Amino acid sequence: MADTNTRPGQRRNRRPEIQPEEKQFDERTLHIDRVARVVKGGRRFRFRALVVVGDRKHRVGIGSAKGADVTSAVNKATEVAKKNFVTVSLYKGTLPHEIECKVSGAHILLLPASQGTGLIAGGVVRSILEVAGVKNALSKSLGSSNKTNTAYATIEALDSLVPSSKWVTTVNKPKKPAAKDAKPAASRPAADKKLAVDAAKPAKPAKPAKAEA
Repeated sequence: MADTNTRPGQRRNRRPEIQPEEKQFDERTLHIDRVARVVKGGRRFRFRALVVVGDRKHRVGIGSAKGADVTSAVNKATEVAKKNFVTVSLYKGTLPHEIECKVSGAHILLLPASQGTGLIAGGVVRSILEVAGVKNALSKSLGSSNKTNTAYATIEALDSLVPSSKWVTTVNKPKKPAAKDAKPAASRPAADKKLAVDAAKPAKPAKPAKAEA
């Protein structure tokens, strides 16, 4: 019996459609550079890749590796980044506090921002903040524009953030247990002064006993 859904001359597709798997991590190539090594026969060229990997949920890592071609360099750098994840402490979609970090010549300043500000950053810093899950932040590069050093400085700054649960404030400051019997020194200055005056006075001589008649 012929299939009524197929037209004459059209093959029936019996293979189920394979849906592509969703990637667990967001992988981005930040920079690719060509490097050369001088040998006896001339110069040998290779490629160096800088890759950032993150899950957009507080985890991010970067990696740099070399390879004979671009694909191998990117794959190696991705594996290095996955082995060097750091956990980023966020507070309401932004950074918990401002942080400043310096690596080699790169000098990075990161600042928290209010809701709706977005990411005011550029280049390498913006990509790292995006894959880390930061939605609102301000940044400023105060040193070298080298992308590798800037990336490592940004990662070190994110890794140095202190979560809000560990902030030292007057609300969370532990109270010192007060002694019940001991009175504070400020409440008894008069008594101490009186005792000191009495101790300084000379003792009175004892009166002789009266002779009985």
